[in-house]
Amino acid sequence: MNYNACIKLLSLNRKETISGNLTFIEKKIPDSDVAGELDPRVYAAKVEEREHRGGGIPDFSGLTPDQIPVEAIRAGMGAENYDMTTKKIKVESVVASGRNGDIPVRIYIPEGEGEKPAVVYFHGGGFIGGSIDVVENPCKGLAEKANAIVFNVDYRLAPEHPFPAPVHDCYDAAMWVHENAVRFGANPDMIVVAGDSAGGNLATVCVLLDKRNRQSVIKFQALIYPVVTLDKQRQSGFTWSLDEYEVRNDAHRPFIMGDLNGMSEAGKFLDCLYYRDHSPHDPLISPLLANDLKGLPPAIVFTAEFDYLRPEGEAYARKLAKAGVDSKIIRYKGMTHAFIDKFGIFPQAEDCIHEIALKIREIAGVQNPSRKDIDN
Repeated sequence: MNYNACIKLLSLNRKETISGNLTFIEKKIPDSDVAGELDPRVYAAKVEEREHRGGGIPDFSGLTPDQIPVEAIRAGMGAENYDMTTKKIKVESVVASGRNGDIPVRIYIPEGEGEKPAVVYFHGGGFIGGSIDVVENPCKGLAEKANAIVFNVDYRLAPEHPFPAPVHDCYDAAMWVHENAVRFGANPDMIVVAGDSAGGNLATVCVLLDKRNRQSVIKFQALIYPVVTLDKQRQSGFTWSLDEYEVRNDAHRPFIMGDLNGMSEAGKFLDCLYYRDHSPHDPLISPLLANDLKGLPPAIVFTAEFDYLRPEGEAYARKLAKAGVDSKIIRYKGMTHAFIDKFGIFPQAEDCIHEIALKIREIAGVQNPSRKDIDN
């Protein structure tokens, strides 16, 4: 099945359940009715990766955190993806002001008159890697689909700059965007934060700080397979379990289990490079531990069926909903972690951006926004 057909099916084939403030949407593999296996595009990518690079996540057992080859890990992050925009998107590089100095930001501005929502995006990479280049095409796609100005933040990375440096950069950048929105044609009253993986954590923490500081600047949070707890002792009452995953295809099992076990082991080392001497129980490190989530802006949490982070991300969405926050979980069947890095290759990545754009248009006051609005 071709890419565009898969995109269409993802918008149609969805199972939706609403309970209180929580909407749960499960999206099937677009060209398969089989459960318990990888999307065929993911499986093909895993096979190719194994053949060319050995595949899998590096084994850090036996190493101390200071022995972890950070530069080698950074070099292996990210993936090929494509620019799927059909209209001109202006790209600018600017410098935001933060408490610790300058913060590089890349901006994507769609054509058209009038004030637009502002989206502040934080890339993933386990707090130690990733880059604004990896998420450039998703950000451009979001700018076009949401008719929004997207600010792609190049925050500092651990271990050179551990917590709270990345948090300071991201929060300061979001506040800077709010203060300077008019300069770029953005609406200062329509600030959105978004991010994937570690970037999802930073987006969430920006929302918590926005409430703590009584700013109420952020109107929506889009969290793509976010890290929401670095508390490996699970003081939050949340416990990760392999029972959360159903694998029926034996050919796919080694890839799925390799990813799950690899992320579990790698996280023990990479996480402590980020929080260092701070407690992982701090809600600004592990937002799942936050006690008071009342009054936060609406949230969509995107998860992947075979992602190690799926259970914690969905637990956070449920906790938000319990606190009265309008929350939505969108789970992609057959997918694994970091699918947004395959924008233009995995249709689920573009569908994710579609869903964020729809919510942004809704919050911006577009009546009954639809995919037809976005595609036009």
